Amino acid sequence: AGAPLGNELADDNPMEAYFSGGPTGAGSCIGIVATDAPLLPGQCKALARRVPLGLARTGTTGSHFSGDIFLAFSTANRDALNGRFPRGPATEHSYGHMDFIPWGRMDDFYAAVVQAAEEAVLNALVANSDMIGRDGNRT
Repeated sequence: AGAPLGNELADDNPMEAYFSGGPTGAGSCIGIVATDAPLLPGQCKALARRVPLGLARTGTTGSHFSGDIFLAFSTANRDALNGRFPRGPATEHSYGHMDFIPWGRMDDFYAAVVQAAEEAVLNALVANSDMIGRDGNRT
């Protein structure tokens, strides 16, 4: 009753023959920097620009086909940059207040981002586990 399919289904990745993968070097790195340090939006942008330095320290390079994206955000100063329109007359409490790290003190944060990005790549290479993604893609 029926055909035995066990041997046909035993292949670990049945889609492998149909998808040869992209060109050499194709792949994307996504780096997210999250901090509770009180940073201005421009400072977050400066942190995001340091992520590729950490990748480069591991030998990771970008290519024409890589779609790398790096983002940074701060959870401090919640609601300090809101778009609400003020109502009523201005009072002492109606003005916003925001703390931030002075630009001259950002070097330690830059170094931390570079080190964290490098460590993330090394952990992915050494302490990873295999994953099967969409369309049978494997890492």
